[in-house]
Amino acid sequence: MRRENTSKIILVVVIAVVAISLIGPYNSMVQLRNQVREQASQIENVLQGRLEKIPDLVANAKALMKHEEAVFTAVAEARNGLQNAINSKDMEQMADANEQLTQALTSFNAVVEAYPELNSSQLFVGLADEISGSVNRIQQERRLYNQVVTEYNNKLETFPTVLYAKMLGFRPAKYFQATEAAHQINVVNFGN
Repeated sequence: MRRENTSKIILVVVIAVVAISLIGPYNSMVQLRNQVREQASQIENVLQGRLEKIPDLVANAKALMKHEEAVFTAVAEARNGLQNAINSKDMEQMADANEQLTQALTSFNAVVEAYPELNSSQLFVGLADEISGSVNRIQQERRLYNQVVTEYNNKLETFPTVLYAKMLGFRPAKYFQATEAAHQINVVNFGN
């Protein structure tokens, strides 16, 4: 009888030690997963800020010139594509849509270069600077997001958490990656 009680006590102690040893890694995985979500939300915020400035920039440019409609249309369509991607919360779609918007804005900037009177508008210059600055903020947030994803994914893929992470519902996060088009050099053709 005494031996049976001792076995039960040892079993309870072993179970308690295993349970306690899982609490720290579990809490760590939850914190990292939440950091990934927070950083993804920050990317959305920066993309949304860029998105909101573009109509002001385009309206200002349109007021100063009445042609080059195809460029304005491309920017508007790319902006709508980015809005849809943000709404989808899919990091790959956001990366693709952001790249399409960047390409459209490159064409837009070529139009601006062809019309120096746009550069003399302080409102235009201020909005253009804000949008340019947003590119740097997006790059920074993407870098921070990918750092957090690396830390989170490392945690999930290393011993001992790899043994039970999937059972607890943890899945690897996706990186915010550049599209193939981002790796190509943007060449602005001024019609020469």
